[in-house]
Amino acid sequence: MSRNKFTHRRVFFYFLFSTSALVLLVTLFSIQVINDSYKLSAENNVIKAVTIYPERGYIFDRDGVLLVTNQRAYDLMVTPRQIKNLDTLALCDIIKINKEHFDKYLKRAKRYSSRKASLFLKEISKQTAAQLQERLYEFPGFYLQERTMREYPEKSAAHILGYVSQVPDYILKKDNYYKLKDNYGISGVESSYEKVLRGVQGIKYLVRDVWNKSKGSFADGKYDSLAVNGKDIELSIDIQLQKYAEQLMLNKKGSIVAIEPSTGEILSLVSSPYFDPNALIGRSRSPNFNRMYKDDNKPLFDRSLLAEYPPGSTFKLVNALIGLQEDVIFDGTRFKCDEGWRFSSKLKIGCHVHRSPLNLIESIEQSCNAYYCNTFRRIVEKYPTAEEGYENWRNHVLSFGLGKFLNNDLYNGRPGRVPTLDFYNRQYGKGGWKAPTVISLAIGQDALVVSPIQMANMCAAIANRGHYYTPHIVRKVDGLSLNDSTYTIAKLTSIDKKHFTTVVNGMERVFTGKHGTAKTARLKDIEICGKTGTAENPHGADHSIFIAFAPKDNPQIALAVYVENGGWGSTWAAPIASLMIEKYLTGKISNTKQEAFILNGNLMNTEDAKE
Repeated sequence: MSRNKFTHRRVFFYFLFSTSALVLLVTLFSIQVINDSYKLSAENNVIKAVTIYPERGYIFDRDGVLLVTNQRAYDLMVTPRQIKNLDTLALCDIIKINKEHFDKYLKRAKRYSSRKASLFLKEISKQTAAQLQERLYEFPGFYLQERTMREYPEKSAAHILGYVSQVPDYILKKDNYYKLKDNYGISGVESSYEKVLRGVQGIKYLVRDVWNKSKGSFADGKYDSLAVNGKDIELSIDIQLQKYAEQLMLNKKGSIVAIEPSTGEILSLVSSPYFDPNALIGRSRSPNFNRMYKDDNKPLFDRSLLAEYPPGSTFKLVNALIGLQEDVIFDGTRFKCDEGWRFSSKLKIGCHVHRSPLNLIESIEQSCNAYYCNTFRRIVEKYPTAEEGYENWRNHVLSFGLGKFLNNDLYNGRPGRVPTLDFYNRQYGKGGWKAPTVISLAIGQDALVVSPIQMANMCAAIANRGHYYTPHIVRKVDGLSLNDSTYTIAKLTSIDKKHFTTVVNGMERVFTGKHGTAKTARLKDIEICGKTGTAENPHGADHSIFIAFAPKDNPQIALAVYVENGGWGSTWAAPIASLMIEKYLTGKISNTKQEAFILNGNLMNTEDAKE
């Protein structure tokens, strides 16, 4: 090897060594001087990073009544590796758990990590936390972390408000904001407005001595970050009306949905049986949830959004409007009713006894089945084929918001069902059915089902004479009104405005007419327009249904009432609707006898409530 070649190799190694040394020095400088995160990590044995949970946003009703607030609570955290010489029984006595539960919780914490802190016991009361804080030095590896939990001053509107619980695993996987055991809105407004209500977490670094006692902030709080509280929300509901509706539905299954037609704001949303929302907070949440989950009456099930029923005779209003739009009936059109409609000896739709024939307004007043069977048949048979006629009819129905999701701000819902052509083609074969085959659609039966909120929205569309605003539950966030076009732009039905006059007059006659089906629920000084309905129920007594709006001109409230196993719509649903309307518009009740009948009524265990 030549001397020259050896010199070049030595220079290369000198260069490599010098470069490596320089990189190492720069890295050490960065770690020790510039990047403080390594310093925090190195001192982790004496520094605790404590999450500062923001206060969750408050929730108010439309008049500023506080519905949801917060109360202080504490989580007991544990770092398993730091546990030494623990007096287990003493700790169990303070936090009021037995040894079996202690072992279970500690095992769970070790599975998560022996080195990292995790939740040991959630939502300890202020009193227990104060007692524990005085002796925390006796229990190395444990410390308290402050948080808040919900409180419901009005003890009402549980299905609307929802509840907060441990963040689900599927949320943890897709949203890195949350950590294991964090709180999360599970249902109701707590769920649909979770990101608004939750706020932003902060962090605080605390120095602790070998006895696990806090010695104050690390580096005078230089590395701490403040929590940002969640935003407050104002709901559209009237809590006084909501509580009154819940009283009316006591000991009954069903729902009430009330909407302000001019805005789509939901005034009341009741599912019965209902419960106190405070039952699902704190350490009592799990046993209460399990008890209600197993309850045959299903108090956790939100009937106002998720139940699907046949609309019954209330749907005759839609068929009347479609018939007018399609020019197959007119105000003076009369149909004969011979205790029902007959197509053949094997196909008949029955009807109650009444004068015959009737015109359109009279058919609404007296709820004549034959009138609407004839109307439906004319609508479908106006077109060359049953398929064309049915599809045209179906498109009109869909324009009222039926058979589809309303795309509102509620956390849950179902679309209902307005049967498609494919549905009937599968059932009867293509070309194997005609209008008489599905004639019970004329009176809101067959395969047609809707949710109570869809029915209330349909009623609002009629009250507005041909348009509706998507029903929604939130009015303001952080004091600012929502300007979402989803809720501020009217959705038009396919029916011309001029056709609503006759139908609305017929709805008024339901209360004022000599033979009106809801004349006993009439109010002296308020013009109410409504329609009774009775939905067939194969599992027991039929369901009592009523939709109504008031006043007749410039309506302020539209609502749908479903009372399961309540029989005729005039027996239970119509009086409830009338009471709701008077309460909302005047703040008082004139027919106290009728009110007492409803308040004292019990249909929870009856199989034959029909009258």
